[in-house]
Amino acid sequence: MQEEKKYRDLTFDELKVLVQNHKKSTAINTLGFYRSLLENDNLTKEQARQLRDIAHEHFQKQFNFLQLKDPSTYFKVTMIGQEYTKGDEQNLWRQIVKNQQDILRDKRIKHRNFGTYSIHDCGYDWCPYNGMMVQQGSALAEGSMHFNSDRPKASRQQKSKRNKIERKQFDPRKDIR
Repeated sequence: MQEEKKYRDLTFDELKVLVQNHKKSTAINTLGFYRSLLENDNLTKEQARQLRDIAHEHFQKQFNFLQLKDPSTYFKVTMIGQEYTKGDEQNLWRQIVKNQQDILRDKRIKHRNFGTYSIHDCGYDWCPYNGMMVQQGSALAEGSMHFNSDRPKASRQQKSKRNKIERKQFDPRKDIR
């Protein structure tokens, strides 16, 4: 099988063989593989679900990290061929956010600027900034990863200013009783 072919152009049998023989090939891209399950016109929903389950046996760790790297693809791949309500969707997104926090804490990652969060993607084809790496929190950043447990940066700055003023006003010569 040629490795130059894109995953979305491969048939069900070719993809199945590729996943089962992934140790022989060093060029497998798990993110590209999971995206191809969504984009491949040669696959039915049932075949895509079967391939997802087969891939989970080999790439479960990479798939779990996909929650952090590209949560929308993770969501779509998880829900392939399933009927779900708005409540199911909201519950899965809450679970994804919780898992993102757990992964960041377990791996001791302090920054959140990677994956889809580090690239400008406004959705317009004509935008000159599409695909450009952006700094977290900049005006060009489309989305950011945030959690309920995050403390606002402004309150830390205010506390710093307040402490600075108190240090300047402190007089060690005064008798403290």
